[in-house]
Amino acid sequence: MSPRVARWLAWSLFGFFVVLAATTPVLVAVRNGHASDALVATGIGFALVGALVASRQPGNAVGWLLLVAAVALGLDTFTTVYASRASAPGAAWAGWLNSWLLFVWLYLPALFLALVFPAGRLLSRRWRVVVGLGVGAVGANIVGTAFAPGVFELPADRPIRNPLGIGGPVGDALSWLYGAGELLAAATLVLGGVSVVLRLRRSRGRARQQVTWFAYVCMLALVPFMVLALVSVVAGDDLPPWLDVLVVIAWWSLVVLLLVGLPSAIGIAILRHQLYDIDVVINRTLVYGALTVTLGASYLGSVLLLQLVLNPLTQGSDLAVAMSTLAVAALFRPARRRIQLLVDRRFFRHKYDAARTLQAFGSRLRDQLDVDALGNDLQVVVRDTMQPTQVSLWLRGSR
Repeated sequence: MSPRVARWLAWSLFGFFVVLAATTPVLVAVRNGHASDALVATGIGFALVGALVASRQPGNAVGWLLLVAAVALGLDTFTTVYASRASAPGAAWAGWLNSWLLFVWLYLPALFLALVFPAGRLLSRRWRVVVGLGVGAVGANIVGTAFAPGVFELPADRPIRNPLGIGGPVGDALSWLYGAGELLAAATLVLGGVSVVLRLRRSRGRARQQVTWFAYVCMLALVPFMVLALVSVVAGDDLPPWLDVLVVIAWWSLVVLLLVGLPSAIGIAILRHQLYDIDVVINRTLVYGALTVTLGASYLGSVLLLQLVLNPLTQGSDLAVAMSTLAVAALFRPARRRIQLLVDRRFFRHKYDAARTLQAFGSRLRDQLDVDALGNDLQVVVRDTMQPTQVSLWLRGSR
């Protein structure tokens, strides 16, 4: 494919997504009276970053994967809205298309981005087996869903049956095929994570920074995913109010991280010549995440403790809340300092050792008068902190 054709195709797919994103809210407003349910615009990050990468680097599969996922997401949302009015012409076929589009826009980036990011190539030819497993998983899920008998799970005004549903023994085989596709998808996801870890260990320089950005967002998205999985396994469908709020927060956090954070990280990693310092971002995430948990636990604990102590003296809890707020505010700076030191010592040992080396050198510098000894100390400090391949020191002679 020539660069000109690639640019035309990439921006045509982006334009098609924009048309879907603009049409879906109008369709929702016409059929339901409001447009708040149209979430197709959340895929604009995938579409825009995919078009930029595919038009500038046509040989990179990452851009095309993002574009296909964005267009499939747009079609999925559009067909959901259209099929919600079962009396509309072609509503059954819109429901049929909607039934399997989820596996295209969700599984394609989830299964294959981890395998080919950032250059669009696999680690080696042996990983083609994993690609085959992913293609088999997507194909099995699509076939098992597209031809399964029954009624579509759509918010329609009346049930819509699958026009291509096949019953009998074939339907049972399709159900088995769908289950096999789920197992293959899970295996491919695990192997994709292994691929990211191996690529991170083998890469150096800018490539390592690129993979680190991708892995950072994936690890962040893993937190709300694990929360949702644990809640569904432990609590089931009957959730208390506070756990229901936690599920909503975890769900929207996962959506934002996947639909906004992931394409943003990919765009930063592939399109920028000078990457942001991802180590600083990770450091701040660990520090302020631990600080938030520490201060929140301290606040809740102090409120409960002070309420128990002050309950015989005061009937209300305003005094306990005020005292707890002041205590947490006073705890902020020392807690942040301690957590920063702990994170640097545990996860960023090189930075911690470099800071201590510079501090020790500054102490010697105040008492050192010998220029030759000072020059030797300076070269040792540079080697220990920056680790260059070669160190040379020039001193200006006296006139």
